[in-house]
Amino acid sequence: MHGPGEPKDVLVTEEVDVPRPGEGELLVRVRAAAVNFPDALLCRGMYQVRPDPPFTPGVELCADVVQAGPGVSGSAPAPGTRIIGGTALPSGAFAEYALVRADAAFPAPDSLDDGEAASLFIGYQTGWFALHRRANLQPGETVLVHAAAGGVGSAAIQLAKAAGARVIGVAGGPEKARIARELGADVVVDRHTEDFVAVVKEETGGRGADVVFDPVGGDSFARSTKCIAFEGRIVIIGFASGDIPKQALNHVLIKNYSLLGLHWGLYQQRAPEHVPACHGRLTELADKGLIKPLVSERIGFDGLADGVQRLADGSTVGRLVFDPGA
Repeated sequence: MHGPGEPKDVLVTEEVDVPRPGEGELLVRVRAAAVNFPDALLCRGMYQVRPDPPFTPGVELCADVVQAGPGVSGSAPAPGTRIIGGTALPSGAFAEYALVRADAAFPAPDSLDDGEAASLFIGYQTGWFALHRRANLQPGETVLVHAAAGGVGSAAIQLAKAAGARVIGVAGGPEKARIARELGADVVVDRHTEDFVAVVKEETGGRGADVVFDPVGGDSFARSTKCIAFEGRIVIIGFASGDIPKQALNHVLIKNYSLLGLHWGLYQQRAPEHVPACHGRLTELADKGLIKPLVSERIGFDGLADGVQRLADGSTVGRLVFDPGA
């Protein structure tokens, strides 16, 4: 992309030089790249990281290591290793070759294909840190998952079920509701036709949800405060609705619940030792068949701009994956 705008308008396919790995970086050959909401924000110039244009978006991938840059330690993945990880912008994953920080590259689970593996890093790490490190989810608790058919929502359903929780998923429309059920949600609410507050209260005998997983914000957050349990935890993942809520703290006090922020990227900066440990646990769960990213569509260069736009517009389900060979 050469400048900010809507993905369908600014993403173009061009021939450029293969990037050279810098200090601590790996050059990788892209096998697959999951499309994420941050990719749409990068196109719009609204992401917290803003590379100077022109640059290539694509924040996570599955790839083969080609070459190590200077300063890469001997413990880094060797050339030929199939890895997953986050990219080093401006050389993102929507290309045949990309750059990855060596400390953000992890072995791809053998139990997942390239598209599934490409979808495991950001969404599932986000879900794991939100549910386990921030919310301290316990077996038998009830988890309310918003955007349940989306990238991080679908991950949260599977991770919560793997932890022994009961899951109520909220999705928009019958197709997304069907996907949420297939992912394992015990109860699914179509927000277009049902009131999730009433459903949560009915399903919990009036107690409310112990944990709310909220990547949406706006009205979803506001209404979640009406069905949060005593000593419940609302984990704020993001604001896909575009509306950042302003909560009256007296309500938090009166109902005795917690508001928890989850910016997973900060763990890579402040507590990076937790990231590989999380990857190890996710690999175990994948190998046992307890989690498996739902890849709903695979697209090539020709369909990429439209795909990122559809994700930005909220019309996709599961994970949309870019395949440079498609």
